[in-house]
Amino acid sequence: MKLEKSKLTLEEGLKHEWIITNGLGGYAATTVIGINTRKYHGLLVAPLTPPGRRHVILSKLDESIEINNNKYDLYSNMCNNYISTGFRYQEEFEKEYIPIFTYKVKNIVIKKLICMEYGKNTVCILYKIYNEGPNAKFTITPVMNFRDFHFMNTNHEYKIKQEQRDQKIRVEIDENTNNPIYMYATEGNYIKHENDTFRNMFYVEEERRGLFPEENLTVPGRYEIEIPESTEKEVGFICSFEENIEELNIKKIINHEIERINNLMYETNILPKKLDIEKETKEQKRNREMLKYFMIAIDNFIVYRPSFGLHTVLAGYPWFLDWGRDCLISFEGLLLCTKQYKVARDLLLTGTRDIKFGLVPNGYSGYDNRPLYNSVDAPLLMFEAIRKYIEYTKDYNFIKEHLYIKLKSIIENYKKGITIDDNNIYLDEDFLIVSGTPETQNTWMDAKYGNHAFTPRNGKAVEINALWYNALMIMSELCIKFGERKEQKEYLKLAEECKKTFLEKFYNKKRNCLFDVLGDGKVRPNQLFALSLTYPVVSPESEMAKSILEVVEKKLLNKYGLKTLAKGEKGYVDIYEGDGFKRDSSYHQGITWPWLLGLYYNSIKNMIKYAKDKQEKKELRQKLEEFRQSVKTTFEKELLERGTIGSIAEIYDSKKPNLPRGTMAQCWSVAEIFRIIYDK
Repeated sequence: MKLEKSKLTLEEGLKHEWIITNGLGGYAATTVIGINTRKYHGLLVAPLTPPGRRHVILSKLDESIEINNNKYDLYSNMCNNYISTGFRYQEEFEKEYIPIFTYKVKNIVIKKLICMEYGKNTVCILYKIYNEGPNAKFTITPVMNFRDFHFMNTNHEYKIKQEQRDQKIRVEIDENTNNPIYMYATEGNYIKHENDTFRNMFYVEEERRGLFPEENLTVPGRYEIEIPESTEKEVGFICSFEENIEELNIKKIINHEIERINNLMYETNILPKKLDIEKETKEQKRNREMLKYFMIAIDNFIVYRPSFGLHTVLAGYPWFLDWGRDCLISFEGLLLCTKQYKVARDLLLTGTRDIKFGLVPNGYSGYDNRPLYNSVDAPLLMFEAIRKYIEYTKDYNFIKEHLYIKLKSIIENYKKGITIDDNNIYLDEDFLIVSGTPETQNTWMDAKYGNHAFTPRNGKAVEINALWYNALMIMSELCIKFGERKEQKEYLKLAEECKKTFLEKFYNKKRNCLFDVLGDGKVRPNQLFALSLTYPVVSPESEMAKSILEVVEKKLLNKYGLKTLAKGEKGYVDIYEGDGFKRDSSYHQGITWPWLLGLYYNSIKNMIKYAKDKQEKKELRQKLEEFRQSVKTTFEKELLERGTIGSIAEIYDSKKPNLPRGTMAQCWSVAEIFRIIYDK
């Protein structure tokens, strides 16, 4: 993935971001021209209690080169009335495994490679300097911070304490004695700065989000490195919470990261087992490279939570932590398709670790690790994830030993009723699940501003009841496997009663599709849950199924995903923009979400599976293949050319040019697109 100089103008450069991660929830991210446009950008954004309490530590490095007493600034920063223009010297941006910036000034070429040490809050920068001219002086100036990444140090005056030992500097910012920061350059002279504040750095993306965009940063000092004439030199810089950074070898860290990603790629078994890179065709090479880019994107979301001793999955960068719902929807594409079964088991254990009254946590607080229970669907999605895990691994022993009793508990609590956190979940007399209140947001359409839930969807929601039926059928299946016939009959009876009522009540004859919530006839994509699960509550070969799919295709489907509301419905919005209230109010009111393509894909697969007519089956297979090719073409371009280089955004505008919006890298977007493209 490479951007040439013509794509590195100010206008173009601000459109593209990149991100690398450390497996703990920490990351480095900014734009391809090095201008921080978000308060979340930085070269070291580190979790103090992984993966939570993420803090911006090293905002950026500002470099310059001095030749014949003329100073050339390579850095680019944005202030309200001024933009420094080091990007004019940038020749190229490249990101394969790690980001590489290339600059050229006179007869000097400087390559800047950025890598995080996996499993550590450490960022390493390697400069490769090729000087074909006279003596020069290279300067590296760290621009630092120490704040929660959700907030900003506007008008802040920093308290800095420094200790120097050769090229290694220990820095305490604002009396954070428990979290000293260490900086190290492999050579050069460190010059300490006193009371040096970078004032009013301007984050244009925060302004677009309706937030105040300016803050102060601190500049503790700079490193000056002499570059002899006609020479090649490598200079390293490291910033970390680890004290022994002078012992680190940056080249080894980079090579280890490349090796780690390659191993993940080959362990998927997607590539041919006897792959001869020297003899591969152009198409084979492109397929291998795309698989690598997807695996890097997938790996970004998999993190370790030391307090649990388990892996988990972050929902999206920069701001989301591990959300139960998102993890479970991403589960197959992220972990099973890639054969990361150990991490898959960890995720199931993480998800069921703190079940309370049958509720799987929808996440954990980023500040005190407290489980959050605002989800009616996460517990039911757990059944589908476990069923998929069995399908891939046949590992019934793990399910029986660790999860089976907990699954029973979920069913029993849904039957009895769950009132905590206003979830208001219960099994009604008609065998359908009721959930929520007008002030609660416990389905995936969970946008809330203050106390106002924009899409509460309280009552009998279509996907919740499709998931409930699916969960009962999976439990019935597990009971047979584990020899519990009596319980199996009870689950099966409940499932049959649920299906009977569902088919009677949810079909909206006026609109030839399903009610989103009983009594709410808005056309939304949630009805595809009724067709797409392991046990679809609407028979995929039925005329009802065909009419549902036809309505979804006509009113919701576009090449970037499914719209969350059909055009023409009250409240429809097709562009995601504005302040917090405006954005949240439009979030599920017509904006396009890529992950929903997974529901559409599964629906067609189930229709193929259940189709009895050979010609119909053939036509459905052709439709599925055309859809997969469309997804492949669209999202390979997204991965390589638009938005975040190397990942896929959370949402898209539903109006051309369908700009990427929301998080810069979203787990279920990447996972479901990967699954559609690489599903065997």
